[in-house]
Amino acid sequence: QVQLLESGGDSVQAGGSLKLSCVASGRTLGIYDIGWFRQAPGTEREFVAAVGWTGRTTYYIDAVKGRFTTSRNNDENTAYLQMSSLKPEDTAVYYCAARTPLSDLSDSWYRYWGQGTQVTVSS
Repeated sequence: QVQLLESGGDSVQAGGSLKLSCVASGRTLGIYDIGWFRQAPGTEREFVAAVGWTGRTTYYIDAVKGRFTTSRNNDENTAYLQMSSLKPEDTAVYYCAARTPLSDLSDSWYRYWGQGTQVTVSS
């Protein structure tokens, strides 16, 4: 079983940037798709982005396209979510998650979850 640990969350001004990391332990990251989710207070968890196990494919929801980029370094067992042009509505706890690879990256089902990291964007 893989364990995931997110880091990089912080408080920033609108228009700023943050880079989140998701480090895997227990098993190699390279055999899993990695998804990124977020949850704001009082809302349901939202699927934001995904990167396939090879790193060659990615998926983004419309709300973050052109602003967020997900990538991975399997040699370092780490996935990343680079967030730019941040908006107050991006404020949430961000989670990374892992699953056995699926052909459809837009599928939001994931099995393994990290604990989350807080991102706060002020106007």
